Amino acid sequence: MIDQRRLPREQVFVTCGTYQEMADAITTMVIRGAPAIGVAAAMGVALGIQQGADFDTVCSTLAATRPTAVNLFWAIDRMKTLRATLNGASRETIVLRMIEESQQIRLEDIAICKAIGKHGASLVPDGRTVLTHCNAGALATAGYGTALGVIRAAVEAGKKIDVFADETRPFLQGARLTAWELQQDHIPTTLITDNMAGHFLRSGRIGCVVVGADRIAANGDVANKIGTYSVAVLAKENGVPFYVAAPVSTFDLTLESGDQIPIEQRAASEVTEMFGVPVAPENIAVQNPAFDITPSRYVTAIICEHGVARAPFKQSLGALAGGAKKVNA
Repeated sequence: MIDQRRLPREQVFVTCGTYQEMADAITTMVIRGAPAIGVAAAMGVALGIQQGADFDTVCSTLAATRPTAVNLFWAIDRMKTLRATLNGASRETIVLRMIEESQQIRLEDIAICKAIGKHGASLVPDGRTVLTHCNAGALATAGYGTALGVIRAAVEAGKKIDVFADETRPFLQGARLTAWELQQDHIPTTLITDNMAGHFLRSGRIGCVVVGADRIAANGDVANKIGTYSVAVLAKENGVPFYVAAPVSTFDLTLESGDQIPIEQRAASEVTEMFGVPVAPENIAVQNPAFDITPSRYVTAIICEHGVARAPFKQSLGALAGGAKKVNA
């Protein structure tokens, strides 16, 4: 995997040979993005089985890495379900099947992202600017991306669009990752600081906002990178559609609302330092929630691999999650 902490200055690849190394890669954000860490967790489980480690320990170690993105737990549960069907099988068979399943999850994720892009491309207005927050692209998935998948699909459909990317403090996923990804695809991109979003939403230049998600509750409340809520409020104030692009594996229909979604708190140093250089007074108190909750009333639509959900989300999300055909990899 690309070490996402070191982009865009250098491209360094990390190889994980044990489940412990995979857990560390997820925790330290070598790899990040809800679908991507789901795939990584599945591969971590397969590595643990290959190592001969205790299965429950492997799963609990990987599950303890990051609390907000539900894809992580979805992938681990899928591996647990498969393992339960293999009781009595030989060790060689178990190892092979677990590796195959983790690879299948990766392939499915790419197909899912392309389906999300196809459903979302029609919502992107031609000749306008798309605003996005954080990174929901190929780096955050197994490939192609969710929010950036919608943008890529719109461009592939011939739409003349450009992108404004919020820098996304404090980890700068927009500045470091989204801007880099879109440059690789030669999609016109302008980087703005987070506190410029309102100015440009008011200007009339922005045709829509497209973001990813880390967990979506049954009522359509969305957990995404910190700052998403502010963008959603500003978008609604200025009459700009606010779209969320995420796979069904990001839906957590066991939760009634976003109030029940756990919010990860990260290290103070991410706020007080910039690439290891202090930018704040020593010993200052810091709050660093990695995510916020955008209430469903600010969400125009949620795009998944099975279609587009609109309010009332409790009905539309349930229908898309439970009644749609599986996307084939």
